[in-house]
Amino acid sequence: MDDSSRDGADRGSAAHPGEGRRPAAGERERAARVEAVLAGLDLPGKVALLTGTDMWSVGPYGGPSAAGFGRLVLSDGPAGVRGESWTPEDPSVALPCPTAIGATWDTAAARTAGLLLAQEARRKGAHAVLAPTVNLHRTPYSGRHFEAYAEDPGLTGALGAALVAGLQAGGVAATPKHYVANDAETDRYTVDVRADARTLRELYLEPFEHIVRTAGPWLLMAAYNSVNGVTMSEHDELNNQVLRGEWGFDGALVSDWTGARSTLGCVRGGLDLAMPGPDTVYGEHLVAAVRLGRVPEEAVDALARRVLLLAARVGVLDGAPPAVPPAALPPVLDGPAVARDLAVRSCVLLRNEPAGPGGEAGTGAAALPLDPAGHTGGSVRRIAVSGLHARAPRFGGGGSSQVFPERVSSPLEALRALVPSGTEVSYEPGPDPRSRLAPATGGDGFRLTAVLHGLDDAELARVEQRDGSVRWMGSLPGGVPFADLGRVELVGTFTPAGSGTHRLAVRGVGHFRLEAGERVLYDAELQAESEDPAAAFLNPPQRTFLLDAEAGTPLPVRLLHTVPAYGVGGLFGLVSFALGYGAPAVSEQVLIERAARAAAGADCAVVCVGTTDESETEGVDRDTLALPGRQDDLVRSVAAANPRTVAVVNAGAPVLMPWREEVAAVLLCWFPGEAGGEALAEVLLGAAEPGGRLPTTWPDAADDLPVRQVAPDGDGRLPYAEGPRIGYRAWRAAGAEPAYWFGHGLGYTRWEYESMNITVQDPGTDDPYAPVARVTVRVRNSGHRPGREVVQLYLGPEGADRSLAAFAVVEAAAGDSAQARLEVPQRAVRTWDDALPGWRPCPGPHRFAAGRSAADIRLVADLELPWPP
Repeated sequence: MDDSSRDGADRGSAAHPGEGRRPAAGERERAARVEAVLAGLDLPGKVALLTGTDMWSVGPYGGPSAAGFGRLVLSDGPAGVRGESWTPEDPSVALPCPTAIGATWDTAAARTAGLLLAQEARRKGAHAVLAPTVNLHRTPYSGRHFEAYAEDPGLTGALGAALVAGLQAGGVAATPKHYVANDAETDRYTVDVRADARTLRELYLEPFEHIVRTAGPWLLMAAYNSVNGVTMSEHDELNNQVLRGEWGFDGALVSDWTGARSTLGCVRGGLDLAMPGPDTVYGEHLVAAVRLGRVPEEAVDALARRVLLLAARVGVLDGAPPAVPPAALPPVLDGPAVARDLAVRSCVLLRNEPAGPGGEAGTGAAALPLDPAGHTGGSVRRIAVSGLHARAPRFGGGGSSQVFPERVSSPLEALRALVPSGTEVSYEPGPDPRSRLAPATGGDGFRLTAVLHGLDDAELARVEQRDGSVRWMGSLPGGVPFADLGRVELVGTFTPAGSGTHRLAVRGVGHFRLEAGERVLYDAELQAESEDPAAAFLNPPQRTFLLDAEAGTPLPVRLLHTVPAYGVGGLFGLVSFALGYGAPAVSEQVLIERAARAAAGADCAVVCVGTTDESETEGVDRDTLALPGRQDDLVRSVAAANPRTVAVVNAGAPVLMPWREEVAAVLLCWFPGEAGGEALAEVLLGAAEPGGRLPTTWPDAADDLPVRQVAPDGDGRLPYAEGPRIGYRAWRAAGAEPAYWFGHGLGYTRWEYESMNITVQDPGTDDPYAPVARVTVRVRNSGHRPGREVVQLYLGPEGADRSLAAFAVVEAAAGDSAQARLEVPQRAVRTWDDALPGWRPCPGPHRFAAGRSAADIRLVADLELPWPP
């Protein structure tokens, strides 16, 4: 979708169209081996391939019936590859969240992220990564907003295709998900999304089509939800006719976990792999259905053939050459360095106003970058930092994208490390926005060990804990079988740093007994608060208890959890609970006043705010866009005390910022991954450019939001009544003004748009992504430092129907120019017509509008395309 070139030092965002579709080495040999293996399988052998062996794997299947099908491991991985262990004891590189990758608008960066994910997958023994998530930001009320790229299908498709290309260049299967219209979390297992064909085709199917046609994924995941009355794991029209028939998808289709519900329905819907195993709708149920004549064996052959091809491509089918031989693997990447670079590129500077000394706004240099050396706008020798997120940032979202890095850099420690000697960086935490206690840590004074006991109470294994969070999924420490596990004991000591009334919490589902010192604080059952199975372990209930303790006096602590026989949320192969801790409480108002006093005595203030793992996570939609707790009060108090206040927003989705015009600068860092603190410090101090642009429109107030419904109606249906008008198109249609438009983002320099040249192309093909026009936009860096610009090209008439057609990233030194070269795909000048049904050309003339955001257009040209007719 995008390409660029440079004059002099400009760096463009390289596109890789069609890379994943190149015929891979050994394709004929793989196909022949697949057919040979299939021919040697009996019916139970074929059916065995269609079901997981456990939570995360398929196979191995040996002997004459399986002919060398090795163990094929799948792993969650939108922001890092977790592998089969869901525990801090098995760390992973944590990348910025997908929304942050969306904010880079950079396909080269997305491809690099894919290459690193493949490298991590190989290190963890995984052959398929369940990423990218290419659902759309239909509304910011979606709780899983952070795991998808953007509100625009073109931007989402281009970035998703680049990540798929990177993953599969590393020999690991990508798995675009969740196909399709899984754009909210409320009742996601049962909700029936109702959308007309144009809405589906132009918005929600578009990213998947782009990825399938240009990157050729080897695996794809069916969503939980239904679309127009049919659940996606059984949707013959969308799975077989559209995905495979029209787009040519030749990979395997896997269910979302526990998403396969009907034997006959899933076979008819073309679902190849039901996860997790071993008990699914396939297995003995499918064998019986074939023998009773209810399913033809040829249908089973088709499913098994695609699973065998997946195994062959990733190198776990004996005798079949892998799609990427070991000698052809890409060079090794420095994971932390990649994470840091991506975080820098994703930072979005939303506001940057001058703030003079003595509270006189509008004088002096812009608030950012900070300049401890005093080269621009006055010396900054005292920086007052406040907010919990400065010390304990949210580096990633919850749920399937959660990983546990070896180390997470915080903005506070990174700033202190990067400022020159003599610059003071003070810190006040402000009020805690979390309503639930965080897991107890060594820094809180806890030393904990998890002890696994069998059904007969014998000790099976023990493991030292990094914190009070116990989460094992798919495998247990020491190789203990889940069937043998009776209870888990978290034991250790707590040595308080201060005297007073401390808080301990139990969080999880099942029976718990909490002991501290001589007291039994809790001995009862905790019940799940949601019918969503994932919510039982992603967002479980919590009970909090008070404990008086003296500083320096160790207390024994013990949390005993009896593993439910019914599993967690009905899911087996999973243990998930936590011991939480909170220090003696201080009045929120006192904490706000301390932060304001510190800001008043500083040259500038940096206040870090954001969402919590309760307000943004998988399994739960948001009920408000306001920042949790009293963070708004914190920002306002700090801003009133110091006119040079920079608000840093640590969130994966839009939040309301009622104070945004009261602060000098607003910087968005998303969930920035393990190196986010270092990246943020570099941007704040001017060592790096805030290169990101918004992939989603941010509202000014909740009442203005054009699209907000995430919960189904009483009949279980969720109507997409807004049609194809979501995001910036919906704002235009409503005639409303958001806080910040799609594509918005400032930098530390200025850009002038000098010229636009359009060359019409005859695509000579029906490929919807073949170019119909090539556009060159010349821009000039008219500021005083190097910079990065995202040139955006919109197509269509003024108003709601103008949409993004292409984009490119360019870089240039101060005073230099750069050329952004953009290709307008055939799809951009077509619309879906239900009457045909099919795609038809949009009537001309076509308005080409180039600019810095959906609302900041700098160059316009009208052109009648001779093609399409």
